[in-house]
Amino acid sequence: MVSTVAGEPRAPGSEWTRLQLSVVLICSIINALDGMDVLIVSFIAPSLARDWSVSMEGLGIIFSAGLAGMMAGSMLLAPLADIFGRRPMILVGLILITVAMIASGLVATPVAFALTRVIAGLGIGTLLASVAAMTSEFAPPDHRTFAIGIFQGGYPFGAVATGFAAIWAIPHYGWQATLIAAGVISGLLLPVVFALLPESPDYLERRQPANALPRLNRIRAQMRLAPFECLPSIEAAARKVRFSRFFERGMWKPTLQLWTSTFLGVGVLYFVLSWIPKLAVEAGLAPEDALYAGTLLNLGGFAGSLTLGWMARRLPVGWLICAFLTASTVFMIIFSLPGTSLPLALVLAMLIGFALQGGFSAFYSLSAMLYPTAIRSSGIGWATGWGRFGAVFGPLIGGYLLSQGHSLLFVFLCYAVPLLISGVLAGLVRRPARHHDG
Repeated sequence: MVSTVAGEPRAPGSEWTRLQLSVVLICSIINALDGMDVLIVSFIAPSLARDWSVSMEGLGIIFSAGLAGMMAGSMLLAPLADIFGRRPMILVGLILITVAMIASGLVATPVAFALTRVIAGLGIGTLLASVAAMTSEFAPPDHRTFAIGIFQGGYPFGAVATGFAAIWAIPHYGWQATLIAAGVISGLLLPVVFALLPESPDYLERRQPANALPRLNRIRAQMRLAPFECLPSIEAAARKVRFSRFFERGMWKPTLQLWTSTFLGVGVLYFVLSWIPKLAVEAGLAPEDALYAGTLLNLGGFAGSLTLGWMARRLPVGWLICAFLTASTVFMIIFSLPGTSLPLALVLAMLIGFALQGGFSAFYSLSAMLYPTAIRSSGIGWATGWGRFGAVFGPLIGGYLLSQGHSLLFVFLCYAVPLLISGVLAGLVRRPARHHDG
């Protein structure tokens, strides 16, 4: 039965269903694993450095090892979702994360630890593009941008929860046990995803595995959409996944703008996320207070992601990213000024998270809006991969600058320029008018 509002029929599929809500929720929880993975390492870093005598530059390498794995996963493994299905690749990513997180709590050398970080990063990079694409695909069209905002809000939510848990767990049980517990949590999500997460309807339509039509129509029925009588030819579907489609019919310009924007913006984001406890100490906070700065930063990020997702229903996503990243630059510079009081520093940490992570959250939405469904998972994967490539250098460069004794103001000014360029480029991204979805 078609629902109505003020006597007007509402289009089929324009309202939330139980299946759509569950898919967005599961994808958001999976995205929280990214927040857990990044912040837990920044919290254990002081204990790890003390136990294993790791230098500041060495910590930068450890931070970047996981991000390098994410880059490889996003660019090399995530596109396989367009071939083998998004659901299988999500499960593969979860398995990699679970094994690597547990192993990271059992190894005994910095080199072995860095290797486990690479494997965990591979898992996260493998699944993030797929869950972002699934969120976009299952959300009702009128709520798609907001749904991606909720999905991306999972990242800071996971980081906040992990921050509070780590503050309590590390002193009581040690950093190794804290990592193992994080791996167990990832493992507990596996049966939930296996039982409840459906395959991508777009994948079933294009690749047509066994029983594709009845599987697709069961999903469409749960989304209150009309069933398909038949599927398009496999040859027509296979033609749509060529890498060259990122650059065809005027797509080259927005693709390069998007990739450069994510490279610069995510590099700054992961510098801040990885080093926030150290940055807070440099700003004058006591070490015990600095730990709370990281948690508040991610709490602000959660609010920023939801706010931008809501605003994007009415305003262009690209220019919202530009506005949020510009505001983040201002907050970062104020945070770095000498003599900042504890209350002001904590408020600024939350505002930085609100603007920086809020702006970052919309990169997924911007990618999903730019690329048609046939190459959406690959498009998000490559955009995310370039972002992770920038993220590898963000913590490394930050570690080098801090080790050289530069002031926090100087360090933040070094990151202000790429962050502003990232925002401007995001504001320029547009899909060419002649490039249709499909």
